[in-house]
Amino acid sequence: MQALMMDTPLMISSILKHAERNFPEVEMVSVTVDQPRHRQNNKVFASRCRKLAKALESLGAEFGDRIGTLAWNDFRHMELYYAVSGAGMVCHTINPKLFPEQVAYIINHADDKILFVDVLVVPLLEALQEHIKKVDCIVVLTDKAHMPDSCLENLVCYEELLEAQTDSYEWPLFDENTACGMCYTSGTTGNPKGVVYSHRSTVLHALAGALPDVTGASNMQTSLPVVPMFHVNAWGAPYAALMVGTKLVLPGPKMADGETLHDLMVSEQVSVSSGVPTIWMALLDYLEAEQKTVPSLNRVHVGGAACPKVIVDRFREQHDCEVVQGWGMTETSPGGIGLAAEDSERKLGSAGKALLHTEIKIVDEQGKELGSEEVGELYIKGPNITPGYWNNIEATESSFENGWLKTGDAAKFDEEGFVYIVDRSKDMYISGGENVYPAEVENVLYQLPQIAEAAIIGVPDERWGETGVAFISLKAGESLEEKDLISHCIENLAKFKVPSKVEFIEALPRNATGKVLKRTLREDYIGSDAPAIS
Repeated sequence: MQALMMDTPLMISSILKHAERNFPEVEMVSVTVDQPRHRQNNKVFASRCRKLAKALESLGAEFGDRIGTLAWNDFRHMELYYAVSGAGMVCHTINPKLFPEQVAYIINHADDKILFVDVLVVPLLEALQEHIKKVDCIVVLTDKAHMPDSCLENLVCYEELLEAQTDSYEWPLFDENTACGMCYTSGTTGNPKGVVYSHRSTVLHALAGALPDVTGASNMQTSLPVVPMFHVNAWGAPYAALMVGTKLVLPGPKMADGETLHDLMVSEQVSVSSGVPTIWMALLDYLEAEQKTVPSLNRVHVGGAACPKVIVDRFREQHDCEVVQGWGMTETSPGGIGLAAEDSERKLGSAGKALLHTEIKIVDEQGKELGSEEVGELYIKGPNITPGYWNNIEATESSFENGWLKTGDAAKFDEEGFVYIVDRSKDMYISGGENVYPAEVENVLYQLPQIAEAAIIGVPDERWGETGVAFISLKAGESLEEKDLISHCIENLAKFKVPSKVEFIEALPRNATGKVLKRTLREDYIGSDAPAIS
């Protein structure tokens, strides 16, 4: 028997229409290159999205076309999120911080028809123009007064494009499994891999992520997402915020600028923010150096990499702010596991439990499911998890098994079913027959106040098989002796986990999303003339 319910597809445009009707006066505040503090409400935002949908059609974009963006977190990028997907096209967000050859590869592999780019990204595309010939036109996200002089062909001004349109546009209805978004992994090896999101998966992800036991998004919050909109939909914040009426504060190209972030948090009374550990470490250092506080901020969400305990402690002790950790991947939209705020201190270090509709398991090398406190590889599946990569059969076959995504993360359950991400499986090394997970050692190193960044890798050793090498970047003006660092580790770690060598370097190598490139450290070290470790 069939239910007597209206068959209404889950659409990105339905979120926009909901926000315009129910939260028309809620603000969206942005920092942009041409406007240091731009403000508009949801009613104006929705009108501009309809104009943009018509403008896309005027440029020749059709249903299913990939529309690329290379832009920061601001109101124009938000307009693209909704107008492109709502009109039945695919909003393909591209990380402008990737290596130029990777940007060109992604644009061509996705077969992008039109590119929308920030003013600051124009020089990158000028350098790549011979390699992206299939792109019909490039729209610069600014007004006429700030249009750059450029050698690029078919360059269009965004604001002039919108001014030529009216907002009389009806959002079309179509199958909710239609593609709405696209994002490529930032991987540390090989070419990036494309993940394609559907309207259905994106709406379900936003609903699950906004639940009280995950982010608790609401109309009573002001949110500043520091995680980039070009990286996995800014963890779903652009959708969840409009869904529940959260005021959004978008830092534009100033995401790594401590002064701007502090000013936005204080002046706009930001209550919740999200970002990767490197952003928070830098902000905490800025606030401490300048003797500033963020009194309205009561919760920080951390993901993208293992969060050092020192970040949790400093936010709590210096700013009375709780840190809530989570876990996800490009392949999971990205949320897969979330921790309720009330559990953040009781389950310190845990990523939480699986989000609504999501299943997880932890298995050994033979695929056998493991019990509590046993470390294995995390597998995951659900309606917001991709079943494979765009036009990449080889990568799909190696990363998926019987409907499960093999995440490559080493993890364990505790007795209550909370998940702890121990480390990346490939970063684990074996010393004297014992598994060593670098994240544990790095957390101990971060207890030393002189250390700005720390990374541990395993290298070959004749006696132990492998042993740890610590790569350390010190804070400005600080000094630290190798023997003191080793002594600290001996006092806080089992002997086989203590690094046998310390390398002091200026900064850790990172990819475009802030993840430490341990493979680069390993290759550089093993390939160098460094003395043998014993």
